[in-house]
This record gives sequence, structure tokens and C-alpha cells, in this order.
Amino acid sequence: MDTKIAEYILAIVTRDLTKVAGGGCPVFLAEDEKEQEKMALLLARVLGGVVHDLENGVYFICKH
Repeated sequence: MDTKIAEYILAIVTRDLTKVAGGGCPVFLAEDEKEQEKMALLLARVLGGVVHDLENGVYFICKH
């Protein structure tokens, strides 16, 4: 039997640190929306995850 974690958050990218709290994954702070989008896409590519936009200035990258 193979046991593994199938779905988990790899990273959070935000422009406002007050919108996120500690939870065990890295949080990256972007200066503007363009930098945030680029950072999220690059992290997703490197980490093998998918970017999700919460539409409140917070993106998270998760593994499905």
C-alpha cells in the first residue's frame, strides 16, 4: 500500500501580509500585482503545482 499526501499548499504569494497567517508553508511578499503574478507562476513551475487566485490579493500554489 502506498501512502502519500495528495493535496497540500506549497507556497503563498501576497501583497499584504495581514491577509495570511502562519501555517507551515512559505509566504512570499510581492511589491505589486505584476510581480505577484510572475512570482506565483514561477513558483508553480518549479514546485510542480497549480496557482489559485483568491481574488483578495493572495495567490496560493498547491499540489493536486
